Amino acid sequence: MNRILPCLILLAALFCNCRQERQPAAGNAFTSDTVRYARGIAIERYADHIIADVRDPWDSTRLLQRYVLVERDKPLPADLPAGTTVHIPVRNVTVYSSVHAGIFDLLGEADRITGLCEVRYLTVPSLCEAVRTGRIADMGETMSPNIEKMIDMGTEVVIASPFQNNSYGAVEKTGIPIVEGADYMESHPLGRSEWIRFYGLLVGKEAMADSIFRATEQRYLALKALAANAAVRPTVFAEKQYGSTWWVSPADSYTATLFRDAGADYVFNDRPGTEAVPLSFETVLDKAIRADFWLIKYIQEDEMTYADLRAEYPAYEHFDAFKNRRIFACNTGKVPYYEESPVYPERLLKDFVRIFHPELLPDYTPRYYKPVND
Repeated sequence: MNRILPCLILLAALFCNCRQERQPAAGNAFTSDTVRYARGIAIERYADHIIADVRDPWDSTRLLQRYVLVERDKPLPADLPAGTTVHIPVRNVTVYSSVHAGIFDLLGEADRITGLCEVRYLTVPSLCEAVRTGRIADMGETMSPNIEKMIDMGTEVVIASPFQNNSYGAVEKTGIPIVEGADYMESHPLGRSEWIRFYGLLVGKEAMADSIFRATEQRYLALKALAANAAVRPTVFAEKQYGSTWWVSPADSYTATLFRDAGADYVFNDRPGTEAVPLSFETVLDKAIRADFWLIKYIQEDEMTYADLRAEYPAYEHFDAFKNRRIFACNTGKVPYYEESPVYPERLLKDFVRIFHPELLPDYTPRYYKPVND
C-alpha cells in the first residue's frame, strides 16, 4: 500500500498538468461562436486574434484551412498559432465569385473589392457599374486570373470558392492570402446563409451580418411552418439533361431540403447524400414521369419555352409536368439568383411555396421562377 499511494499521487499530478496545458493562457482566454446550421466553419475568439477553421467539405475529418484574423490597426501578436494570417478588415480584395462580391455589396463594403473574376456573371447593378467604370478591375477567369494585374493593384486578399483537389496555380506563389469560402458546399439553406457571419468578420461588419442572418432565419422558419400546414404535398423534380447525363441532387442536398421545407415531396428523396449524382435520362424518366412539378435553372438571352425544351430533347414531352404545363424556370442571367439566394434562402423558399401551394401565398409573385411559356 505504501508503494501504491505515491504512484497514485504522481499519476494524479500528471493528469492535472496535462489538463492544465490544454487550457488557453490566462491572458488569452477564448470564446467559441455558436454556429447553428453551417457545418463547414468554426470560429474561436481570443484576446488578440480570431481563429476561423474551414473544414474540408469532401473529408470532414480534416481542415481545409485555418485563418488567423488579426486587427489591422494593432501590433501583430508574437505568439500567433499556425495558419494563414489575414488582417481585418480586409482591403484591396480580389473576388473570384459574383456570389461573394454580392455579399460584400450587401454588407455595404463593395469598395473593398478592387478585382473580380468572370464579370459576365454579374447581375448586381452597382457592381456591374463599378466594373464598367474601371473601379473594379476585370481579372479574367477564375482558373487563370490576371496575376500581373492582381499584383499591380496591390491585392491583399483573394476570396475564392474551393474545389476538390484544386490548386490555385500561380496565385499561390504570390504569397497573397487565399480565403476559401466553402459556403456553397453547405447542404442546409440556412447553413449556407450563416456564412455571412464569417464574411462580416472579414469586412468589420459583424453586427450587421449577424442581424441579417437572424432575420433570414426567422423568415425562413416561418415559411417552413406555413408550408407544413398544406393539405397536400405535390411531387417535384429538377433541372434537365446535359449531354448524356442528368445530374440529380440527392435527399440531403441543398435543393432537396428546400423542396421538403416548401411542402413538396422530392422524387429522389430515396437517394441519400449531398453531392449530385449522374443518372441517365431513362432513369430520371422512370422516377419523375408522374411528378407534379418540374423546376429548371438556365441562362440564355431569351426566356425558355416549351418549344425550346421540345427542340432540345423531344423525349421531355413524356413527363406529366411537361404535358400539364407545370414547368417553372429561373433564368439566372436575368435575375440575381446566385447573388441573393445564398444569403437569403427564404426568398427562394417563398418562390417554391408559392409554386407548390399558391393558396398559401395568393398575393405573392415569385422573384426567380416563372411559368414556362408555350
